[in-house]
Amino acid sequence: MKPLLLTNEFPPNIYGGAGIHVQYLSRELAKLCDVEVRCFGDQYVVVENPTVFGASVDTSTYSAPKPLQSVFSALQKCLDFNTQNINADVIHLHTWYSHFGGILAHLNYGIPMALTVHSLEPLRPWKREQLGGGYDFTLWLEKTAIEMSDRVIAVSKETKIDILNHFDVPEEKVPVIYNGIDPDEYQPTPNRAVLEKLNIDPDVPYVLFVGRITRQKGIIHLVNAIRHLDPGTQVVLCAGAPDTPEIANEMKDAIAAVQNDYDGKIVWIREMLPADEKINLYSHASVFCTPSIYEPFGIINLEAMACETPVVASKVGGMKEIIIPGETGLLVPLEQQKESPFEATDPDAFAKDLAAGINELIRDPALCEKMGKAGRQRVLETFSWAEIARETLELYHAIAK
Repeated sequence: MKPLLLTNEFPPNIYGGAGIHVQYLSRELAKLCDVEVRCFGDQYVVVENPTVFGASVDTSTYSAPKPLQSVFSALQKCLDFNTQNINADVIHLHTWYSHFGGILAHLNYGIPMALTVHSLEPLRPWKREQLGGGYDFTLWLEKTAIEMSDRVIAVSKETKIDILNHFDVPEEKVPVIYNGIDPDEYQPTPNRAVLEKLNIDPDVPYVLFVGRITRQKGIIHLVNAIRHLDPGTQVVLCAGAPDTPEIANEMKDAIAAVQNDYDGKIVWIREMLPADEKINLYSHASVFCTPSIYEPFGIINLEAMACETPVVASKVGGMKEIIIPGETGLLVPLEQQKESPFEATDPDAFAKDLAAGINELIRDPALCEKMGKAGRQRVLETFSWAEIARETLELYHAIAK
C-alpha cells in the first residue's frame, strides 16, 4: 500500500490544524507503509519516508484581482502535482487547496480517492472577504471532490453531521477518524525561558490563545472578553497570519480599545511560534481559551491538554467531543444567529461568558491543576496518532480493493 497525500501545508510551511494533521499522520503512516506527500512549497525529500515533493508558482506576472491569485496559484500547483507521474495506490486530499489535484489524479490515473474534511467551505462564509468570487469556486470544487470521493473522513461526529447535511454522500462512506497529538512531544515543561523572551511575566497567571487571526477562530470575541476578566489577569495572544488586512486592522483596533481601560498585562505575539515555544506557553498558562465560532475539531485544544492546561472553549463542533465540562475544562454556549449562524446572536453576552469561565478557573489553581492532569490523561487514552494512522491505513485498503 502506498498512499499519496495532497496538501497545501507541510513542514516547514504550516499555519493551521490541517497542516499539523498531515505532518503527524504522514509520519505515523510511514511506520506502516511507503508514503508520498505533494504539497505547496519548495520541499524536496526523496531519500526518506515519507518522500516529499513541493510545488511552487511564480505569481509575479498574475494580473488577476488579488483575491483570485491564491485560487489560481493553487490550481496551478495541483496541475503540477499531476504532471509528475503518480504511482500511488490511494490519493488522500486535505483542504480545498488540494482538491483539484485529487480530482485530476482520480480521473486521469484511475486511483481511488479519500478526502479528510478539516472544515467545510459552506460553513465559512467569511472566506469571501479573503477570496472574493474565488469563494464561489471553492464551494463548487469542494462539493465536486467530496461527492466523487470513495471515502470522506470526518474529523468529528459533528463534522460528519455537517457533511451529510450539505453534500450528497452516503452515510456509510463517511467514517469518523479524529485528529491526534504526540504526547511525547507535547508535554509539560518547567522551562520558562520562552516566557521571559516574549515579555510574559512568569509569576502572574495568564490566559492563552494560540491561532490565526480569522473570523472562524473567534479571536475578537476573546479580545472583547478581556475587559471582563478579573483585575490583573495576564492575557497572552499568540495570534498571527491574518486572513485579510481588514481583520488584521480590526484585531489591532480591538486590542487598542481594551488596553485603554484594562489594568492587566496584554502580550500580543504576532508571529506563529514553533512547536517547542508553543509547548512552553501552554505549559505555564493557567487557562487556554478557544473562542471559535466554527471548529470541526480543534487540535490546539489537544496541544494545551497534553501540556496539562485546562481549556475554556466555545461549545461548538468537535470541541464538544474533546473537552469534558467540569473535568478537563469548561464549554461556553454560543448562541448563533439563525439568519447568519456564523455570528454570535449577542457578542457582548458571549464575551462576558468567556470571561466568566476564565475567571472561574484562574481563581482556583487547585482546580486548574486537577483539570490539567485529567486533560492529559484524556489525550493519552483517546487521541493517539498511532491509532489514527492504523485506522486510516485500514480505510486505504478498503477502497483500494
